[in-house]
Amino acid sequence: MEIERRFLIAQIPDLSAYSGRRLEQSYISTDPVIRVRRDGDHYILTCKGKGLLAREEFELPLTPDAYERLQRKTEGNRIVKDRYRIPWGGYVIELDIYAPPFAPLNVAEVEFPDEAAALAFTPPEWFGREITYDPAYTNAALSERKFPES
Repeated sequence: MEIERRFLIAQIPDLSAYSGRRLEQSYISTDPVIRVRRDGDHYILTCKGKGLLAREEFELPLTPDAYERLQRKTEGNRIVKDRYRIPWGGYVIELDIYAPPFAPLNVAEVEFPDEAAALAFTPPEWFGREITYDPAYTNAALSERKFPES
């Protein structure tokens, strides 16, 4: 079970104390959500259930070859983002800074052990508008977003 709250970030905090890592992900399906992700030299197939604050999530490791074969079956936009992990009040903020065509989108996610902890969480002042319940900001929805031809 994945329980997380998500927020837009207008002003990125000082990240000099944190190392970021590049994530690339694409979607085989957005309903149900079936995603392939590259995280450095780790390759993951993820299936997610329905829901916004809480939902089932299953991850399976992939070989690089299996990732490449599945990548060819994806549709929509490939999402590329740099992720920074920032400790905060017993939790970890995962700050995602999106590359084009999504830039300047920046989103912070915080995962929780249960819904009560999620609802009791007080975000830091640098967090912007909460988007937990806005399906337009899920990565699956972003993968389907249309952009004007250049």
